[in-house]
Amino acid sequence: MSNQKPPDLPKLKLPELSQSSPNVFSNLLLTALAPILWGTTYIVTTQFLPPDRPLMAAVIRVLPAGLLLTVFFRQLPQGRQWWQMLLLAFLNISCFQAMLFISAYRLPGGIAAVVGSLIPLIIMILMWAIDHIIPSRLTIIATLTSIIGMAMLLVTPAATWDLLGLMAAFMGAVSMGLGMYLSKRWQPTVSSMVFTGWQLLFGGLLLLPVAMWRETLPSHLSSDNILGYAYLAFFGSLIAYALFFRGIATLTPVAVSVLGIFSPITATIIGWLWLQQRLSPIQLIGLLLALASVVVVQISLQRTANK
Repeated sequence: MSNQKPPDLPKLKLPELSQSSPNVFSNLLLTALAPILWGTTYIVTTQFLPPDRPLMAAVIRVLPAGLLLTVFFRQLPQGRQWWQMLLLAFLNISCFQAMLFISAYRLPGGIAAVVGSLIPLIIMILMWAIDHIIPSRLTIIATLTSIIGMAMLLVTPAATWDLLGLMAAFMGAVSMGLGMYLSKRWQPTVSSMVFTGWQLLFGGLLLLPVAMWRETLPSHLSSDNILGYAYLAFFGSLIAYALFFRGIATLTPVAVSVLGIFSPITATIIGWLWLQQRLSPIQLIGLLLALASVVVVQISLQRTANK
């Protein structure tokens, strides 16, 4: 018998966030479309949906999209993927949406959005504590700067601070941060569309009893209501979450989470254009500061990946 070692099998590697990869820029652009689509939720909700039913809107937004994807692809999770999908659905969909609902009712939207911009820092802490990956100083500074820019853009002197609302917003940020980190860490063997479908399905089923307990179904739906719900289900969930989870699979969680800033920025720009809201000079500076910080974070992450 020969004592020679068999040749090592090639390892499957996901695309890394590096300047040498031609797909990084396109991946960033595609992933950025997810928070941009989510940023249209406010105008669609206020202008097209029935009032005072946010949880029901969340269920209608995610459950039909999840059913459509799981029925179309007909691929079941295997083994431990069942409880992983269930936990990720709770973190990324159900818990996050519930905390968002509580914070939206008890806090001005600007404060809730600023607390939500802590997600990249939460992911950095998880990566440092579990994976012993220390982010660069430039990444940390740029992320903190983006939070300051968001505060300048969204928080007004008349904003009220509610402790329960702040706790809910922070728990929502922790839930989403942990969900994004675990989504990347577990790397499902199913396709990104199947991964999206099962999370939306489980997330909608977990939200349904809470929505039925707290709210009632609308007695009448106008054509605008139907169009609004259809838009949120297709573009706000199916398309946006598919792009979001695809981004987590191809980029780093920090890179994806920083792009979440585009959601409140999109809502602000739509309000400025559609509702003719005005931006003060401080808000404009905050907007530019937040956008510049996102660019700096991405550049810093690419440099780190190249080392």
